[in-house]
Amino acid sequence: MKKVILITGVSSGFGKESARLLAEAGHTVYGTVRRDCETDKSVNVLRMDLTEPASISGAVETVIKKEGRIDVLINNAAMHSAGPVESIPEEFIKLQIDTNFMGMVRMTRAVLPHMRKQGSGTIINFSSIGGLMGLPFHAFYSACKFAIEGFSEALRMEVRQFNIKVVLINPGDFNTNNTMSRRNFLSPTGPEDPYNKQFMTALSVMERNELAGSKPSKLAAKIGKIVGKKHPNQRYIIGAFHEKMAARLKYFLPGKLFRWILEKNYKMK
Repeated sequence: MKKVILITGVSSGFGKESARLLAEAGHTVYGTVRRDCETDKSVNVLRMDLTEPASISGAVETVIKKEGRIDVLINNAAMHSAGPVESIPEEFIKLQIDTNFMGMVRMTRAVLPHMRKQGSGTIINFSSIGGLMGLPFHAFYSACKFAIEGFSEALRMEVRQFNIKVVLINPGDFNTNNTMSRRNFLSPTGPEDPYNKQFMTALSVMERNELAGSKPSKLAAKIGKIVGKKHPNQRYIIGAFHEKMAARLKYFLPGKLFRWILEKNYKMK
């Protein structure tokens, strides 16, 4: 069955690949971007900023006016920053929360009335492996993803009566432009900063893992299968074997042991 799909953040990475594959499968795909950029011609592009409520309402209303419905909402768009909790600039914290969490909340609230009236729909929220465990020097990124986890679990119970499904996606390390984009929002530490050495070491480990990760097309193919399912799972952890294992081990290992494993992985002293 062909569906009307609205996906945020299709300028690159997961969003771009998912939008392209879904359109190739015959779905009617609308994708949002913050600024003009090259996108697949099969995707209907909408200018939208998650931090601007009016632009969100406008994008949703455009789809409804043209198609009369939205069958699937994919909350993919996000921004990334990194740095010590003590010194990361407050404007980075606010932007991360406003984009990654509040933007997703605004988007969901704008679409829900239409899904409720039509009596069906699927909302796919992008969390992260970092939404299942706190990652060093990514405290606010993880905090947003933890918030998405709780939000999605609560929402799932509220909207089930309207035949609306809520799915969580937890990607691990993938080779996307997020690695380079994050460098625009790094805490400006230096040799005099007491966290600098550990921060730069942990960041280098993260970047190495990301650059060695799978291509976004792997996750996009999974999204295509999820969209086609009548009864999708509540959660999909998509990543390397050790990442999937880590997500499970957290709930079985003693807290101190699991923390030690993470610290060793990121070369924390």
